[in-house]
Amino acid sequence: MDKIFNSKIILGCMRTSNLSVQELENLIFAALDLGINFFDHADIYGRGKAESLFGDVIEKNQGLREKLIIQTKCGIKNGYYDNSKEHILYSVDESLKRLKANYLDVLLLHRPDALMEVEEIAEAFNTLKKQNLVRYFGVSNMNPSQISLLQKYIDEKLIINQIQLSIVHSVILDQFFNFNMANNKACDRDGGILEYSKANNIMLQAWSVLQASWEEGTFLNNPNYQKLNEELNKLAQKYNATPEAIAVSWILRIPTKIAAVVGTTKVNRLENIAKAEDIKLLREEWYALYKSVKGLLP
Repeated sequence: MDKIFNSKIILGCMRTSNLSVQELENLIFAALDLGINFFDHADIYGRGKAESLFGDVIEKNQGLREKLIIQTKCGIKNGYYDNSKEHILYSVDESLKRLKANYLDVLLLHRPDALMEVEEIAEAFNTLKKQNLVRYFGVSNMNPSQISLLQKYIDEKLIINQIQLSIVHSVILDQFFNFNMANNKACDRDGGILEYSKANNIMLQAWSVLQASWEEGTFLNNPNYQKLNEELNKLAQKYNATPEAIAVSWILRIPTKIAAVVGTTKVNRLENIAKAEDIKLLREEWYALYKSVKGLLP
């Protein structure tokens, strides 16, 4: 488990379905050269094509699989969620076929399913563990109550929760700072997931780390976030890095088990982002970035 918790930057494979096998191979080996060996998939990425291409690279390179930490997610279907035992087992089987792998390092439930039967999920996880098909389990986009409910029935420790987090989308921190305040930031939208994760030794994986929103796209060089970009550029110059590296380092500075899932398909951009691991922002710098978007602290 240590090799999973020690990962700080994870390569998200959502956009890799548009690459050729050679381009993906180049990206994977570039990541390994940078010390990034954790790869995040989901059965829905490219309607399975992302996993299939990844599997083609594994098949082409003998011994590569054992150098990789492969994580995939299941539970999202066309227009609804399905965390039934039947679907979990089917999804893992199909993902393994596409990945041309004998096992997954990590399986996450992609979204909470209001119709999920926790006893069924426990049965599915137990089956996958006994058959040596999945080593570790976790969730994605779930609050503490949902995780606690699952954990009550599941024998295996849930070790990961993947959540949306960036300097702009910092809901888990807004409520943290604004306890007992009469403003919108004080609304509890996450159930205290930051504190819960730290108390229960759960790794947070941040997704959309450079996004403002689905509608706005990235906040980098976005005129709607001029003050933020001024701060990012200033710190990039100080640390001899790029703004995206500074933005990722902001996430990694949060004192809990946390990693950033980055979805780039460009080797040079991955090289830039990887420098975030070597940057430890000063406390005043971290807060300056937060306030450049959120304004004054209470």
